[in-house]
Amino acid sequence: MTMTKDEKTATKKVLVADDKAAGRELVRTVLENRGYLVFEACDGIEALAAAQRIRPDLIILDLHMPGLDGFGVIKELRLNKRFLETPVVALTGSAMQGDRQRALAAGFTGYITKPVPLNYLRTEVARLLA
Repeated sequence: MTMTKDEKTATKKVLVADDKAAGRELVRTVLENRGYLVFEACDGIEALAAAQRIRPDLIILDLHMPGLDGFGVIKELRLNKRFLETPVVALTGSAMQGDRQRALAAGFTGYITKPVPLNYLRTEVARLLA
């Protein structure tokens, strides 16, 4: 039995962690419109718990969250064998020169700046989940 494109993407789970509700809502809406199953977390601690619970195929993390930030979350995720190969995308609104390289060196698979370029978000998520 062959799955349609929508059936394939619907089986893919994406966790979005951002302390700003508007940011989570934008990413969730874009990805749900593409057929992905999207889960949300509002901080790093919640993101780690959700990742353990749902085992997402992709994680999108805001770098600057109160408490445990995106860099803290990626460090914890990469210490767990279960998440060594999981693509994790850094999301940030305060991109400075060198931040992308720093994120990739920390273990992130991708890097997206805010305001989120919607076409790039769609393309990058599809690429990482292919």
